[in-house]
Amino acid sequence: MTLDALDRALETELEALKAEGRAKPPERVITDYIPPQGEKGPRYRLLGSEREFIRMNSNSYLSLSHHPELIRAADEATHRFGVGPGAVRFIDGTFSYHVALEGAIASFVGKPAAKIFNSAYTANCGLALAISNPRTYWVGDQLNHNSIIRAMRIANVPSENKAIYNHNDMDHLKNCLETAPEGMERVVVIFDGIFSMRGDFAPIDRIEGIVAGFRRKFREGVVTVVDDSHGIGAFGPTGRGTADHTGVLPDVIIGTFGKAFGVNGGFIAASPTLIEAVRQKADTYIYTNPLSVADCAAAAKALDICDSPEGRERLEHLKKMTVLFRRGIEDLGWQSIPGPHPIVPLLVRDTPRTHQLVQHLYDRGILAVGLTFPVVPRGEETIRFQVNAAHTAADIRSVVKALADFRESMRKENQ
Repeated sequence: MTLDALDRALETELEALKAEGRAKPPERVITDYIPPQGEKGPRYRLLGSEREFIRMNSNSYLSLSHHPELIRAADEATHRFGVGPGAVRFIDGTFSYHVALEGAIASFVGKPAAKIFNSAYTANCGLALAISNPRTYWVGDQLNHNSIIRAMRIANVPSENKAIYNHNDMDHLKNCLETAPEGMERVVVIFDGIFSMRGDFAPIDRIEGIVAGFRRKFREGVVTVVDDSHGIGAFGPTGRGTADHTGVLPDVIIGTFGKAFGVNGGFIAASPTLIEAVRQKADTYIYTNPLSVADCAAAAKALDICDSPEGRERLEHLKKMTVLFRRGIEDLGWQSIPGPHPIVPLLVRDTPRTHQLVQHLYDRGILAVGLTFPVVPRGEETIRFQVNAAHTAADIRSVVKALADFRESMRKENQ
């Protein structure tokens, strides 16, 4: 076989990942969805298990993916235009649903224009390709998402054209701007809105305050960019994300429809000129088929719901369940990273204990993600819980009870 030699080399590389603790476990396969019943929120079944599971590891913060109106909108759009676009957008692959969604998301986040992508990942890459040149200086938060880091690499940003500031350290951000290399004409300050492993948020108001003092230093200005994939829809007084929470809009907002909105796809929202530059220059937009009309119709319906009384009710319930869960783990003596976002990290600070706790939760029908060394530094091993709007108070109490049982077993073990 022609792949024999390559397969042997790849097997060695895969074994190295396992030895380093970086190999991902086999993917669990969801085989069934059980709608909410009484005090119980939705449950899921996995291949090879008869147990019903609570998902505490889902990004679907508003629990909209099974909403009948989204399903109906996707179905109607599919029956009208089919299941796929048949071409990239420049070759008659643009449908009315694409344009409508771009207008809706721009309005939702308070920007005059937007362009949609297959994911926020490809949106980040597309933005970097569209706005970066040899005289662009990139400044990013230390904990930025992989898609931002990869975007700079895809755009061929050299090491001397970028700086990393310590996580949410505004003095360090200011220093990065003060020490920008000679010849830089355009600066991009880019950061996550919600940091997905921690649940804390970027202080956009303070970032904008610092950036304001440097806008005239650079001939083409300083542009602020937030990837608010975990914030849009699920965070802030009206669900507009981190900008909503901090009260200040950055220049560019990148987000996803694949988390709080429960669908698929990503977007960039900004000025009409920047969006046109994205349309003309972003390879991840130009050379790939767009979202299906079903995705677009469902996402647009999700935006409608978010701005309705039902949407506000879901958002308020999400906030209440997040507070209930945070109080529960605090009462047990577990340490977390404070914050109002439904990402709730539980700091275990020990790799074997983290694995034990993940298994303990699984055995009790609870799905959660464990982050251990070397994915995170030693001493920062974490269980990442994610609260969703479909979780009930009874669900939250059952998860807290499972954590209490584990805590008690640890106490007895240490006696």
